[in-house]
Amino acid sequence: MSVPAVLSIAGSDSGGGAGIQADLKAFARCGVHGMTAITALTAQNTVGVTGVHPVPGEFIVEQVKAVAEDIGVDAVKIGMLGTAATVRAVREALGQLEDGVPIVIDPVMVSESGAVLLDDAARAAIVEELLPLATVITPNLPEARVLAAGGSTDVSAWSGVQAGEDVEELARALHALGPANVVITGGHREEATDLFFDGTTVERLAGERHPDGAAHGSGCTHSSALAAHLALGWAPLDAARAARAIASEAVRDGHRSIGAGAGPVNALGVGSSRPTPGEVARRA
Repeated sequence: MSVPAVLSIAGSDSGGGAGIQADLKAFARCGVHGMTAITALTAQNTVGVTGVHPVPGEFIVEQVKAVAEDIGVDAVKIGMLGTAATVRAVREALGQLEDGVPIVIDPVMVSESGAVLLDDAARAAIVEELLPLATVITPNLPEARVLAAGGSTDVSAWSGVQAGEDVEELARALHALGPANVVITGGHREEATDLFFDGTTVERLAGERHPDGAAHGSGCTHSSALAAHLALGWAPLDAARAARAIASEAVRDGHRSIGAGAGPVNALGVGSSRPTPGEVARRA
């Protein structure tokens, strides 16, 4: 059987918790082959981001072209972009892909530690250049407000959104910007429920909140798991359900002891069962 190949176009997290590092773990968790086109290098850890080095646009295009020509791309996850120039480069790079490849956009604006990862011009460029190409977008509530405002930080029209019905109207506003499906994740709302909207049907995807878990990389894990399931042939709603469950488990099992800040999620269950030297010897 052929293993689907999924491409992450996103930034690198030197702390290993979010970005392409989280994406590759999520892809492995879902049973697909992960590939990357790095948009930016970040110097960061669980406490904060100390530096960002954007990758030149032409090299982003070259990375996508290289994997598309040889391996092929069955789905794409787009994460941290940073600047309008990067958004335009990614828009060009997507032209290297075959028609109909599912595209999942996680509009990363702020890191878990609070660092701003998307400038003003880039927010507007995402709305204009990328949202109309998306199969699914996966903003959290603050990101959804900014996108609905056309990329502006003046989100006064949506500043009071908390209740389910208001979130539904916000999802409808985002859908009108062009994506085929919208998932507003529930991590920044009172109830840990994702809201899915495909232009016709609203579905609420309930799940547990894990306040004692570790959440750094949870959004990256969610969007990557969703892209992986689209590559596996799942319908968007089913893929959103699976992504919700996988991200929740990754937070629940997260590494709270790693770093002084928000610990990284644990999509692969690392550390849950370490064999002893004796067990390894018996298996050999």
